Amino acid sequence: MPVIFELRHTVQPHEIDDQGHVSNIEYLRWLQDAAVEHSAAQGWPKERYLATGAVFVVRSHQIEYLQPAFVGEEVKVVTWVNGFGKFTTVRKYQVVRERDNLLLSKAATTWVFISWPKRLPKRCPRELIEAFVIVPEDQEAGLLPTRRED
Repeated sequence: MPVIFELRHTVQPHEIDDQGHVSNIEYLRWLQDAAVEHSAAQGWPKERYLATGAVFVVRSHQIEYLQPAFVGEEVKVVTWVNGFGKFTTVRKYQVVRERDNLLLSKAATTWVFISWPKRLPKRCPRELIEAFVIVPEDQEAGLLPTRRED
């Protein structure tokens, strides 16, 4: 069971905003794609969630943009689970430019597990929690070597 999951992506022309770099909306899309793919890789694709009668929805996102990304650049979105609560999970992310390991963005999302279709909070099942390795905050520093330009 991998501790972290990496989603690789090449920046596309349609992802560029009026300032000539990747739109912040695209970063959000990348984070969601990485979370969904990581979950599926751990045995929890959309169909399994629906079979349990529940899904995750976003409660909040926190994104810090550190450096811009441009068309044609190869990036990787790295994600891991920071912890589970009774009805929630916190997932962390780093967006890194591949060629020089420059940290472009870091983020965290709080997800809430809800019944479907009633949309009421539902306890995260044990088998879901056990499908992921939890990375506490004090262990994140050594997770991924990245270079920062402040």
